[in-house]
Amino acid sequence: MQQRAITRRRVIAGAAAPALFAAKQPLKRRPKIAAIATIYHKYAHAQHICDRFLIGYGWNGAHHKPEMDLVSLWVDQVKGNDLSRSRAREFPVMRIYPTIADALTLGGSKLAVDGVLLIGEHGDYPDNEKRQKLYPRYEFFQEIVKVFEASGRGAPLFNDKHLSWKWEWAREMYDTSRRIGFPFMAGSSLPVTWRTPSIDMPYGAPVREALCIFGGWIDGGDIHAFETLQCMTERRKGGESGVRSVRAYRGDNFWKALDEGAWSRELMEAAMCRSHQLKPSRPGFNHDFPALDAMKRMANDPYAYVVEHTDGLRSSIVALPGVVGDFCFAARIDGRKEPLSTQMYLPMPPAHTTLANFFSPQVNNVEKMFLTGKPSYPVERTLLTTGLTAAGVESLYQRDKPVPTPHLERVSYTATKESTFWRT
Repeated sequence: MQQRAITRRRVIAGAAAPALFAAKQPLKRRPKIAAIATIYHKYAHAQHICDRFLIGYGWNGAHHKPEMDLVSLWVDQVKGNDLSRSRAREFPVMRIYPTIADALTLGGSKLAVDGVLLIGEHGDYPDNEKRQKLYPRYEFFQEIVKVFEASGRGAPLFNDKHLSWKWEWAREMYDTSRRIGFPFMAGSSLPVTWRTPSIDMPYGAPVREALCIFGGWIDGGDIHAFETLQCMTERRKGGESGVRSVRAYRGDNFWKALDEGAWSRELMEAAMCRSHQLKPSRPGFNHDFPALDAMKRMANDPYAYVVEHTDGLRSSIVALPGVVGDFCFAARIDGRKEPLSTQMYLPMPPAHTTLANFFSPQVNNVEKMFLTGKPSYPVERTLLTTGLTAAGVESLYQRDKPVPTPHLERVSYTATKESTFWRT
């Protein structure tokens, strides 16, 4: 994978990592995987991800069983609806351990697994005044790294969704992975799920503006929308250059900003026309495109984040709860008459929650990293989307004031040329 480092200093730091943390060598035995989770109940992310490692999943017309064993599990919150204990009884290969360190060492003194899943989503955790859920991903990451450092070796690590609710912690997680030298991958399932139509941003395209529209969910949903946006725009000419500022628009400010062209209405409508969950404005019409007045009547607390990139790209995520229910993308490319647009397809409810097949391509890419030691896509993407999410939430909290992001101006990288979304 070709990547530009965030700074020259970081490149040198990564290259200077101790030999004990050098690139993973192919194993002659089945890899052993550990999972660190906040909670493990029906439809939680841990259930969707860990079950696929234990049971397998449909892939390319066959039932695929990962070529590795999930041998250890640590769960922070065990409640009445817990599934981890019944899974351990059904699959004796997996044992539940009392601490994170025990799960990684299999009860011994040194790292004894070949890959780690960090699934810090769902569970009873507090919200702060900005409506961020304070999931302890950073805290769990710190415990994992302690084992790596004490053992003199690391292992590929996958972190589900954004790195942390706090930018400084997210940056520290990234820097730690570079310093120690273990393979690190993170993010949402949206970049790797099916697309309708099944297209990607042409590699090296001169993208002028891009937009993702979705149903809204501050912080937890924002990261999915930013990951949707970023997995497409990172393929533009010159790659990702960094971000200067983020500004939120909410309520009345949202409609005023739309009218003043803060983001392209043409792109917004192109993205909406890819939706499978566009709510009609008239009873009995299932292909009705809502006029602006109808959108204002239907939308429940709309908001948007507008991002100014250092290379001049303007990108936005637009949340229209009550109007759109899925994640759709559109972009303006110089020299192309019509917008490029697609939907990051998630199965319609109730299958969206129950089957959640979009986890299958995510797990498949994690498997590849565990087997090869090479991330399928750059963790810098999720470092940036974590920072964008935090900045967007901060702008909302400051009543739509622009938030300068000098800390994101240096988050530049080049995406892999090979696409990683699910085509079959």
